[in-house]
Amino acid sequence: MSAPDLLKTLLYTINNVLQQEKYRAALAVIKGFRNGAVYGAKIRAPHALVMTFLFRSGSLRDKLRAIAKATYQHSRNLAYFVFTYKGLQALQERIQGKSLQSQSFFAACLGGWLVFGENNNINSQINMYLLSRILFALSRLAVEKGLIPQPKQDPFPLFASLVWGLVLWLFEYYPHTLQPSLQSSMNYLYHDSNVWHDISDFLIYNKPRAVAPK
Repeated sequence: MSAPDLLKTLLYTINNVLQQEKYRAALAVIKGFRNGAVYGAKIRAPHALVMTFLFRSGSLRDKLRAIAKATYQHSRNLAYFVFTYKGLQALQERIQGKSLQSQSFFAACLGGWLVFGENNNINSQINMYLLSRILFALSRLAVEKGLIPQPKQDPFPLFASLVWGLVLWLFEYYPHTLQPSLQSSMNYLYHDSNVWHDISDFLIYNKPRAVAPK
């Protein structure tokens, strides 16, 4: 059999397996791992690029290494989580014989513990990102279920006021409680803008450029 024929046979076999209903749950777990890895890389790479070149010092090589490390960690963790979550969900459904809301919750809890339970910068950012979305969603769900009344006016202005009031109060008086990346952003916006020496570090640069020793 020639190489092209062998390739055609291989592709036919793979495509045939992908169409088998009995393999669907396992294949969904594998594709979930793939999608987690790709999505994690797409999300983290541009964020790490911007944050590294804005706030990180060091050589270009060090910066590129930091970007690659952050992108890999985010991509890997998300891939592992999706794989774990979908695998545990499918296992529970197979054991219990039906799909239940509790299966999703317990699968995600265990996956979160195993994958995102380590306290590091990447996991901290991801968990806090999700927390803000969860609070919004639970508020909407509480209204939908009748647990709290429908607001007569849009509560978003009050929400924005409290968010910004609290974060700036924490930054000004208890900055150590905030995440390092947020501290860096706040320093750049609110403290570095209090200092300048001439037109160069007033409009062009944030801080005066270091003069090379003679």
